[in-house]
Amino acid sequence: MTFPSTERVFSIFHELNQIPRPSHHEERVADFLCQFAERLHLDYERDAENCVVIRKPASPGHEGAETIVLLNHMDMVCVGMNDPLNDPIDAYEEKGWMKARGTSLGADNGIGLSMALAVLEDDSIVHPALEVITTTNEEDGMSGASALSKDFIRGRKVINLDSEDYDTITTGAAGACLQFHRIPMKRVATSAGKCSWFRIRIDGGLGGHSGVDINKGRCSAMLPIKEILKSVLQNNYDVADIQIGEANASIASKGDMVVGIPSDEAVEFVKQQEERFNLWLRENFGDSDPRITCHIESCDKLETVISAEALKALAGCLEQIPQGMVKMSESMPGTVETSNNVGRVSTEENHLFVSTHTRSFIDSKMEAFSKDIANVFIAAGADSEVVMSAPAWQEDQQSSFLQLVSNTFQDVLGWRPRMVAMHFVLEAGFFVQHYPGIQMASIGPRIVEPHSTSERVELKTIDDIWQVLLELLKRLS
Repeated sequence: MTFPSTERVFSIFHELNQIPRPSHHEERVADFLCQFAERLHLDYERDAENCVVIRKPASPGHEGAETIVLLNHMDMVCVGMNDPLNDPIDAYEEKGWMKARGTSLGADNGIGLSMALAVLEDDSIVHPALEVITTTNEEDGMSGASALSKDFIRGRKVINLDSEDYDTITTGAAGACLQFHRIPMKRVATSAGKCSWFRIRIDGGLGGHSGVDINKGRCSAMLPIKEILKSVLQNNYDVADIQIGEANASIASKGDMVVGIPSDEAVEFVKQQEERFNLWLRENFGDSDPRITCHIESCDKLETVISAEALKALAGCLEQIPQGMVKMSESMPGTVETSNNVGRVSTEENHLFVSTHTRSFIDSKMEAFSKDIANVFIAAGADSEVVMSAPAWQEDQQSSFLQLVSNTFQDVLGWRPRMVAMHFVLEAGFFVQHYPGIQMASIGPRIVEPHSTSERVELKTIDDIWQVLLELLKRLS
């Protein structure tokens, strides 16, 4: 078998990485996709959520084949960026991997999208009629997929190129509920007496995807900050600011708290607490997250601080809600069934903000668990908002469509992939709701540490998945 090279896939990915595309800000990528379709004289449609579908007729002689949908999302989790709305991504290759300098890479889902666009552009590729759909806000609410109209796509077989496990066909995904909680807060004058001000910083954590990495024992920065907050409250110290995490869908790799300490206690506090919390981190996460550290440094004085009532409410809520894996699946050995991640905590103008991302393969458990979390915040005087609730999804692994995908891997690469359900959230649940009878297989190259500054994609696996995709389209035509 001979296939076109991936050269154009990589050049399109480079073009995408010059366009900032955090969730909720995908207008420029949608513009790029529409212009791409216009250049190729292809029919396209763009909806109110900036989702774009590009339609390409079947290769000559294959007009009778069933339409195939190629699915991707255009947003990415932007981690490590000073200005996510304007900064391009500086990608480079090293020892067979593509990485980014100091930021997340955007291989999730930019590589899959680049493959789909390269297929549209190359008329030598044999394929049935195609609908290449690219959704918005997949990483932070899936509002694009949830709002799709019933006639936005016509095909009922979907190849989703948003999988990160190269040796698998993803045939199921957990449901998820993203919630925002707001604890009312007043800013009050600092306590009487002379104080020294310090920034307590947690940094160096691995972070990672709040679904696929949630059971790897990594230290969310929320956990040490929660412990530090307990100590601060016990001593009645002032807290002027709390910031934890960068993205709702990521395990928080860093966080900090600005604290006012009575000057006569300051030196002893800095020495004792820094040593204490670094020891706590080593004892609890020395093997699974060895570089995470606590550092305390002097900072400028602040005139107002967070009210004690708001701090106590926050501490109480964080103490009651779980962080990480909650239950392993009984029916799928080695797979997390239910989890919860506190993605961000931040001090806003009149409230303390907390985001929670709850996942489960059992929709009823996800709904009940999410409601329990909301009730914890409501009891503390906060308001809670469901930003996204996505259903779980499970395909029939014995279907002729999935068997065709599996056979294509075997024939092209010489091995048969596993069929697995993954503890991340895909848009498939919404597609099953919107489009009755739809079938979906999710494949993709090996992407490691998505949603983090360590995100990287293995180059050889991009070549392999590209070959599988092209042969699969040929067989489907």
